[in-house]
Amino acid sequence: MITPAFELSQDPDFLTIIIDVPYARASEFDLYFEGEDFKFYSKPYFLRLTLPGRIVEDGREKASYNVDKRTLTIRLPKESPGQYFEGLDMVTSLLAPKKSRSAKHLVEEIGASAVLSEEEEEEEFEWEIEQTPYKETAESFPALQYYYGFGNLRSGVFQRLQDELSDVVDVKDPDKTPVCERRKERLAAEAAKFDSDHYLADFFEDEAIQHVLKYKPWWVEAHEKMVALQGESHQKHDSNAVVVFTEEEKEQLRRFTNKSYLLDKRSRHHVYLSLIDILLAYCYDICVNEGEQNVESSWNVRKLSATLCWLECFYDIHDVVVCFGRRVLCYPLHRHFDLVTRALNDTVMILQLGRAAVLKCLLDIHKIFRESDPAYLLNDLFITDYCVWIQKTKSKKLAALSESLQKTALAKSHLGFELEELEAAALLVQEEERHLKAAAAVSRQQLPSSESETSDSEESSSTSSETEGSDSDEQESSAGEDGKINSSQGVLQEEGTAPLIDCNGLRQVTNTSMVEVSDEKSKASLQSMSVPGKLIEELEKQMHTAISLSEQPEELAAASCFALREQEENHVSEPDKCSEASTGKGNFLEVPSETNPLLFLCSTNEDED
Repeated sequence: MITPAFELSQDPDFLTIIIDVPYARASEFDLYFEGEDFKFYSKPYFLRLTLPGRIVEDGREKASYNVDKRTLTIRLPKESPGQYFEGLDMVTSLLAPKKSRSAKHLVEEIGASAVLSEEEEEEEFEWEIEQTPYKETAESFPALQYYYGFGNLRSGVFQRLQDELSDVVDVKDPDKTPVCERRKERLAAEAAKFDSDHYLADFFEDEAIQHVLKYKPWWVEAHEKMVALQGESHQKHDSNAVVVFTEEEKEQLRRFTNKSYLLDKRSRHHVYLSLIDILLAYCYDICVNEGEQNVESSWNVRKLSATLCWLECFYDIHDVVVCFGRRVLCYPLHRHFDLVTRALNDTVMILQLGRAAVLKCLLDIHKIFRESDPAYLLNDLFITDYCVWIQKTKSKKLAALSESLQKTALAKSHLGFELEELEAAALLVQEEERHLKAAAAVSRQQLPSSESETSDSEESSSTSSETEGSDSDEQESSAGEDGKINSSQGVLQEEGTAPLIDCNGLRQVTNTSMVEVSDEKSKASLQSMSVPGKLIEELEKQMHTAISLSEQPEELAAASCFALREQEENHVSEPDKCSEASTGKGNFLEVPSETNPLLFLCSTNEDED
């Protein structure tokens, strides 16, 4: 038989049930209702509901079939007009309950309480009082029987699925590891994973974090609507007035198997605290991803929840909050304390909205894990049971839980990472860098002024040097002209005769002209000569009188050239003569290989001495 899709609504006098039956015949509809029971049958559909209030058959009941939509609408009168039926949106809890599953032994001592009484179920938790931690020892459980999962009802799962679950949980061997050892390993792993550089980077450069903190998820608007309705003093209403399930979520609720959970007081306490832990991780993921699920959503939820990742069992609300804060600062991409407080506030809103909002969040988590491999195994261990269990939870329990969570104070010092000291040290370093930058800026501002002063002084010195340089250039130019005149004009003095060797080896003396230019006479003559033409004429006269030309045959000229070169080498070999030649005070003119060569020998002042 197929369980059809259905939807329930109510008004003060009637309960309305809408059933979707696209493949049924209207002539074959069978209905039965009495008290809290409702049954519908039409091949191939069968629906049996356990209603939260009583209905009566008094002739006011009515049923209609919509051919276009293929839906059957049934209006049933309430036994007590004006009564409010709570939990009509809890689809799974309305289905007829199946056989209960219990963690207790099937065979127990006679007289032992096998189920919880209604008084125990309604007993209030003292959330503000710190619970006494359970001292777990090796004798607490039989060998290889450490429990985990929803309400600590499961065991031995990791032995069968070790390969798959090793990628889901961080604890290595849960079946052989007690809760106290899991906690020690978790704290050590968190301490090793914490990165102060990453935390400080997000602390100072928080533009992206401040952006995601502005996002408002759906429960913010629903909470505002609920507060507005309560302010208008309307009649009592359930959270289905502000929380709406999608068709996909309703379909998932119909697929769940309705069952009851027999939990003792300590187990129920762990279930409530683990619910907070899971919701905190979910709220963080919704905030940082701005409501859009991605490939990291599954990792974020299970990694930030110690319940899912380390199979942790908590004993008070403060432990849950501290554990979540530590994991936020160790594992995800955005590690900021404001994200922790934002997740806390969002979780409080969800719990205040009631079980419908909690169920909607759990269904979303179920979908995230269902589409992630191998995280879907966490649905079997935790989320599916939470989706069924929360539908039967009393609203006042969730209200008390939200109030206690809201009063829980969390500071950075509680997380154990010395965050305040890190921030103070980083602020000091930042302040020093700011002072250094300010000093550098001041020095850069002073530098242009000093450069302008130096440039002004350089300009003034350059102008003075230019004037001096122009005068010196004029003097140098005149001196250069004088030098040229002195080099070309000088008193040529006959120094001696150069020996020439003829072809027979005989030595002949030829009158070779050597002229020496006297500096003093040249200066005097230069001063006396004001016209360049007169100077040239005087120079020609002196050269004609001081230079004698000798004509020789080619053979004699070659021999005389050879002898002259030997004489030059002898003179050059002397160190004093080399130094004089290197300084440029005197030089020898090479006789060209032509007939009638002229040899001009300019002697230095040292030669005169």
